[in-house]
Amino acid sequence: MLRPEDVPHRFNVASHFVDGNLDAGRGDRPALITAGGATTYAELAELVNRAGNALLELGVRRGDRVLLALSDGVEFVATWYAAQKIGAVTAEVYTYLPVKDYAYFLRYTGARVVVVDQVTMDPVRQAAEAADATDAVDATEATDATEATDAAEAPGGPRTLVVVGDADAEKLRPGEHSFGALVSCASPHLDAAPTTGDDVAIWKFTTGSTGAPKACVHPARSPLLSFDWYARGVLDISGDDVVLPVPKLFFGYARDLAALFPFGVGGAGVVFPERSTPERIFELIERHRPTILVNVPTMMSAMLAHPAAATADLSSLRLCTSAGEALPMELARRWHDTFGVDVVDGIGSSEAYHIYISTRPGAARRPGSLGQVVPGYTARVVGEDGTPLPDGSVGLLEVSGDTVALEYHGAPQKSAATFVGDRTVRSGDLFERDADGFFYYRGRADDLLKVGGVWVAPSEIEHCLIAHPDVLECAVVGHTVEGLVRPRAYVVLRHGASVTASDLQELARAQLSPHKYPRDVRFVAALPRTANGKLDRRTLRDLA
Repeated sequence: MLRPEDVPHRFNVASHFVDGNLDAGRGDRPALITAGGATTYAELAELVNRAGNALLELGVRRGDRVLLALSDGVEFVATWYAAQKIGAVTAEVYTYLPVKDYAYFLRYTGARVVVVDQVTMDPVRQAAEAADATDAVDATEATDATEATDAAEAPGGPRTLVVVGDADAEKLRPGEHSFGALVSCASPHLDAAPTTGDDVAIWKFTTGSTGAPKACVHPARSPLLSFDWYARGVLDISGDDVVLPVPKLFFGYARDLAALFPFGVGGAGVVFPERSTPERIFELIERHRPTILVNVPTMMSAMLAHPAAATADLSSLRLCTSAGEALPMELARRWHDTFGVDVVDGIGSSEAYHIYISTRPGAARRPGSLGQVVPGYTARVVGEDGTPLPDGSVGLLEVSGDTVALEYHGAPQKSAATFVGDRTVRSGDLFERDADGFFYYRGRADDLLKVGGVWVAPSEIEHCLIAHPDVLECAVVGHTVEGLVRPRAYVVLRHGASVTASDLQELARAQLSPHKYPRDVRFVAALPRTANGKLDRRTLRDLA
């Protein structure tokens, strides 16, 4: 296992994960697989160099932020590594955000260059005008948003837009450039900036499920250590692996697993610009025969409910990862019974860079457990005052390891409350640990409901209801009746389901304590989701 002190002082993310494959004689191996064919490591390295020279020509220097707001593809990956190679700091955002959210990210990052495509060009243009017209975040944003924005640095010069795709030169405005035109004129040779493992390299945004997104500031060593500890130490990723991500690359969970971790061993990632749907994922598995599917429980449930599940051939997969939200035991069982594919369930965070607790491939699962700590990390369950709790107690999870972020950018108060010690993050997740070191997720501290004077975890009710064969998804939030909090369940049913609200209430009564059953069950077509695919409880609470 790689120790933090083993990371070379002089370290550049692009040099290691891209150029390192050329040094190892793997230049002709596929790095990325798209609908148009494979891009080899040699071809990717040249595009990285050209894009890096183009960024330098646009005035980007070491420490400047480069914001990516474009669809998944070779250009996304090449530009990300190009920014890394010249010593800039990368940040990425979703491609289907409203204008006000892009304006927030432009103000917050102070990005020197923003890379867009045909999907994001117009909303980012409008956002740039909005961002330039005001210095404050709307007062309706969460409490940390104002603190973060006030502390964010100004752009430091005119903001430049780089447009990927068909960019008609006549339609480009001043300060806008065609990506294709820039890289075609740029040199294919580029020396990496003399960065170190301690230099800030990556901003990973929180999901924004409980407030405006904040950037977790990571040094260059974080991806290298996470690669060694999780990708190698848990997944045993190899040069034979082909990784297909369900989430899009702006989500660090997917970006690292598809376009960084495989590059550490000469493997390949599948990238595609379209939205992920069950049909598209089944099609890509059939076409490209990946060995690892990077998944989330929502898509696992949708794939199981799809008519193609009965005939889909997933035999190329040696494992499916799950993260981003809790994986119900019943859903994991149905997945394995239907497809015969092992699920490696884990939990990580932007604050700790990637996955820090995980089950193990091929190992027998302990019912309800998320597994054990990933090599390189330590984890403990603590009370609100930080005092360690004995095994079997439910408390907040603290994780320590050298991939923990340095801070939330521009949010010192929130940073002090979250990053509580040397490379230690105190999460808002409630966990229980058993005597053998297996961890059990008990929900989010801020999601708990006090029903009849007793704390109730919504996840416990959700996992009970999803065991019903007619239930595709469900979410439980609190609603107030005459001043008393009661659980309300929002349920998505399978097509043709006949189950009633009373049926589900009786199921909960039979399996849970009396005060935990949902007093109100509402059937909906879909649950609201954040851009990362996580359940958006804030929207549900507003409905409640």
